[in-house]
Amino acid sequence: MATRASPRQLRVAILGASGRMGKALLMALEEVPGAVLSGAAVSAGNPSLGQGIREATVTADLAQALNGATVAIDFTVAQATAGNVDACVAAGCPLVLGTTGHDAAGRAQVAAASRNIPIVMAPNMSLGVNLLLKLAELTAKTLNTDYDVEIFEAHHRHKKDSPSGTALGLGEAVAKGRDVSLKDVAEYARHGVTEPRHKGAIGFSVFRGGDVVGDHTVTFAGIGERIELTHRASDRMAFARGALVAAQWVVLQPPGLYSMQDVLGLA
Repeated sequence: MATRASPRQLRVAILGASGRMGKALLMALEEVPGAVLSGAAVSAGNPSLGQGIREATVTADLAQALNGATVAIDFTVAQATAGNVDACVAAGCPLVLGTTGHDAAGRAQVAAASRNIPIVMAPNMSLGVNLLLKLAELTAKTLNTDYDVEIFEAHHRHKKDSPSGTALGLGEAVAKGRDVSLKDVAEYARHGVTEPRHKGAIGFSVFRGGDVVGDHTVTFAGIGERIELTHRASDRMAFARGALVAAQWVVLQPPGLYSMQDVLGLA
């Protein structure tokens, strides 16, 4: 794994501090000796505004939340990314971006901002999931299109984007292994009487319900055998810990757009 910054240098601003991942990040931050919370941002009208969280006061003012931070971690919503990224550029603050659901314009804006600050952007910050991404790519590179690929993902009932950013990332990994474009081979819906499965297609299946944190399985189904690569998250702390690994890494990097594969030395 790549070199990390000294914890004494890590002053973290959490964007989306009152959300599920924000709370997990606060807990994970306690596991990094010497790291401190330097800022906590939430949306305007959030009931936690003005409250104190450790060393920080919860605010909707991004400039205030980023003041003195050596890195920001953003787990909010795609609609907030533009403003959050612009604020980080203005503050000269490296960013770890775990928000998913961006459209092409949103991704382009992040890429443009990365010319000014280092950004780690990943659909999933879990170290295990990022190993799964690499395994999916290697398996796809080894097996030909006689093996049908189906990507299944399950999340809690409140998740809005579908398929998940992680599932799409797995699809991209498989497509990369097969040297094709995901947009040309992805199948997202099956209903009614349809054509037989297309050879080389990458299919997606989605479950939403309960409090599932996140399950992902990539199946390579051949004739007479199946290979299944699975990751199950039982606690959001796995994502929070991975985000902090990325935070320690990105503060040492020059401006650029990086992935967790870069952080882990798997790129």
